[in-house]
Amino acid sequence: MKRFIVTLAVAALMTAAAGAAAWRWFEHQLEPVSSSQDAVVFRVENGATFRSVASRLEQVGLIRHSDAFRLHARLTKRDGQLRAGEYEFAPALDADAILERLTRGNVRTHAVSVPEGLRMEDVATRFADAGLVDRDAFLAITRDPEAAASFGVEGHSLEGYLFPETYRLARGLSAREVVAAQVSQFLKVWQEIEPAATAQGLSMRDVVTLASIVEKETGAPEERPLIAAVFLNRMKRGMRLETDPTVIYGIPDFDGNLRRIHLEDASNPYNTYKIPGLPPGPIANPGAAALRAILSPADTPFLFFVAYSDGSGRHAFSVTYREHAAKVDEYQRRRRKR
Repeated sequence: MKRFIVTLAVAALMTAAAGAAAWRWFEHQLEPVSSSQDAVVFRVENGATFRSVASRLEQVGLIRHSDAFRLHARLTKRDGQLRAGEYEFAPALDADAILERLTRGNVRTHAVSVPEGLRMEDVATRFADAGLVDRDAFLAITRDPEAAASFGVEGHSLEGYLFPETYRLARGLSAREVVAAQVSQFLKVWQEIEPAATAQGLSMRDVVTLASIVEKETGAPEERPLIAAVFLNRMKRGMRLETDPTVIYGIPDFDGNLRRIHLEDASNPYNTYKIPGLPPGPIANPGAAALRAILSPADTPFLFFVAYSDGSGRHAFSVTYREHAAKVDEYQRRRRKR
């Protein structure tokens, strides 16, 4: 009997030792593969199984053992929470940190900067070049006559509403989701300034259209309120806006050379030299400063401006046409001498 009890004790000790060794092995498999901080891009496709993802993680050197990784996910009840997307991991991360990101959807994002004054074709190119969207799919949405209403803005396209900002977006979003991110930013700003627009009798479309013209005419940011004042003063007096950027917007395949024939073309609906009032819609995507300049213009009687010849982007402003003509002549002479 005594021998039997000893045998049982030895067996129990061996089982416990084996269990402890197994647990140490298991914990070791969850440790970082190395101390390297070099990022590895890892993509999880829609519909991928946890087994296949674990196997690939091991193959690319991000985890030590796929079976241990799967067991850890099962024990922590996260094996059914895998999220598709593009991730960025380093071998210095332990298995739990990698699992946490995969199940929370902490996907890799890409920064795209959209400066003020771009047209929607140029915005589409920026997101396409970053690999975030198909350019044609993006433009199909922004040009869709029904898109504006569906996003809660005014007009027949989304020109003017693709808000200038630096966006951090993940790959795998639809073209509509990428567009929605930009329109949402516009609507946040619009919510702030809408009361002032309503008080001044200006619609969303009016404000955005005027702001887009100010954006294209402004070379020096501090002049936005002055340039806004010029166009608003002209409208109050019933004068045509007479601004080159609107004409250019209405010229298909513009070659960069604005000619007299273009300025005299009354068939161009954006020709503000021939057609009174605002053009049919925005000619670019303005930023917050230009939008606010329309609602808080400079208190000035200026009706004209001409660019300085020094390349600064700044302008000389005038109240009368005689003053303006003299300044145009002066700065044109200076340009010829340079």
